[in-house]
Amino acid sequence: MKILVTGKSGQVGYELERSLQGLGEIIALDRSQMDLSDLIQVRNVIREIKPDLIVNPAAYTAVDRAETEVELAMRVNGEAPGLMAEEAKKLGAAIIHYSTDYVFDGSKTSPYVETDPTCPINVYGASKLAGEQAIQAIGVPHLILRTSWVYGMRGKNFLLTVLRLAQDRDELRIVGDQHGAPTWCRTISDTTAHIVAQAASASHSQDWWQEKRGLYHLTAQGQTTWAGFTEAILANAVLPKKPTVTAISTQEYPLPAKRPGNSVISCEKLINAFCGLPTWDQALKLCQD
Repeated sequence: MKILVTGKSGQVGYELERSLQGLGEIIALDRSQMDLSDLIQVRNVIREIKPDLIVNPAAYTAVDRAETEVELAMRVNGEAPGLMAEEAKKLGAAIIHYSTDYVFDGSKTSPYVETDPTCPINVYGASKLAGEQAIQAIGVPHLILRTSWVYGMRGKNFLLTVLRLAQDRDELRIVGDQHGAPTWCRTISDTTAHIVAQAASASHSQDWWQEKRGLYHLTAQGQTTWAGFTEAILANAVLPKKPTVTAISTQEYPLPAKRPGNSVISCEKLINAFCGLPTWDQALKLCQD
């Protein structure tokens, strides 16, 4: 099986290139080789490689900047996934694509399930929803995996920001009224590899994809707030002196893009279909070890 992985320099793409080893011929490309803002290049690369499976973690992820770069965010997160799905369908291939909790407005008081109505409150969420809908409309064998609060030990993310700020601050004022599940990028890549292994071992691949295709939530289990996440990061970190964490309200930390108050999404569908998932604090400890 020939597996094309996009965005290999990103958090999830970097881990996927490693987690998927042994499951096929992995062709992992970075932005210089496959830029999702260049739709002609995307089409040409796929036609040249002719993959059996496209795994697409590449995305426009600058949530606040997306408010002013609407066209770019929509092209990368909305149009490009649809184009990949079109090309995959022509090849008889499948696609695994990653989306976000930000497709919801956060007003629900319990965890979101896959069938809940979507209502993004920022451009990033709207662009990711457009990508989901584009793939679904093509009718290609697909898995769309929504995740949340992704972090790791490389790139730009909340974990690394906290560790950097903790070096020279006595206090960290962090939002404490947004709830979600911090998810290690390796949890995403390892779960994806587990799913791909199941697909590869199926006696009838088309039947497997027909049965399993669709939308799933993939996050660590449990929930916390950004302030709670910060406290856990500091508890695991080895620092000469640790700052105190003060929980503040969303209103006290205004940003260009609105964030959902509730980003907790239920993963029961994925767990029942494929495999278990770690709790967010277990995964965080492994990441920081």
